[in-house]
Amino acid sequence: MEADKIAGKAIERINKRITNLVFLEIQNNRELMQEYLLCVEKNGRDKTNQRIGKAVKSAYGLKNLNEEENDPSCTLIQSHQKFE
Repeated sequence: MEADKIAGKAIERINKRITNLVFLEIQNNRELMQEYLLCVEKNGRDKTNQRIGKAVKSAYGLKNLNEEENDPSCTLIQSHQKFE
């Protein structure tokens, strides 16, 4: 298998869980978690999480898959959109 195909497969797998990874980074970083909690207090959890999800999509230029992850490992979210 060619290196670009291997990379493509790995990237495809990461794209499906990139939102969970971003939320895990927030959850595991004291400073980011404090900022997140302030944002949730001000804007509500759903709106905050939706904006973070949209920021992830925009930052990486991703497209939605017609799938959601309903069992993410991050406790800040109950589900998230998967991307391709």
